[in-house]
Amino acid sequence: MTEHAGMSGLLEGTVAIVTGAGQGVGEGIAAALAAAGAGVVIAARRPDNGEPAAEAIRAQGGQALFCRCDVTRRADVDAAVSAALEQWGRLDLVVHNAVSPPGPPRPIQEIDDETIALQIATSTTAVFHCAQAAFDELRANGGSLILLTSPSGIEGSGHLPLYGAVKGAQRGLLKSLAREWGPHGVRVNAIAPVAWTPAMDTATAANPTLEARLLGRTPLGRIGDPTTDIGPVAVFLASELSRHMTGQTLAVDGGRYLGL
Repeated sequence: MTEHAGMSGLLEGTVAIVTGAGQGVGEGIAAALAAAGAGVVIAARRPDNGEPAAEAIRAQGGQALFCRCDVTRRADVDAAVSAALEQWGRLDLVVHNAVSPPGPPRPIQEIDDETIALQIATSTTAVFHCAQAAFDELRANGGSLILLTSPSGIEGSGHLPLYGAVKGAQRGLLKSLAREWGPHGVRVNAIAPVAWTPAMDTATAANPTLEARLLGRTPLGRIGDPTTDIGPVAVFLASELSRHMTGQTLAVDGGRYLGL
């Protein structure tokens, strides 16, 4: 299991659900949470990557199980919560990372209704599903919700206007939930990452100038790693180290976005 300095044991005894954890940023976050001691539900649509992600954690001595979950279906999200309770008897954290691929850059006039509906369902409506399904357990355990948003949701995107819109909506939801849930001891924060993932491979294949453009705007000069760069930030937000933080978005992107 991947180790991070100062992270071991921070989440010992806690339980997390990570949506879209079969690959990419979600898989990296799940591995980091497990390395910090959490039991992790890998909530992913596809068993062919979800089960191997859980097995990789178990092979390194961590605790993980796979639960098939399409976050656009409330019943699937409820099932992921039930799986956590059946396996470990509690739930302390939900990380909503699942996303519908934004596709190639295109103007808003060319975006079809099906794509609009799927993006909204996966990135925005699914936040409501996660929040409604998990709130009772998070309140009981003083837990937290972490959303994976994007710099595009902060500064907008001239290349992916729909993606920027749904990611911006996530930030509005997290601020509202932070206000509503704060009195109950439940924290809500977000990470806006830039990391190299299979989705990034697809995006750069569709847009060959993307990688050079990202690197040119990144002061640290590299694209982040899901496990070693993004994962520890999720551990921080889930742990007592961030106990006085809520309603915040952390841009973990090598300095690409400096407008917060």
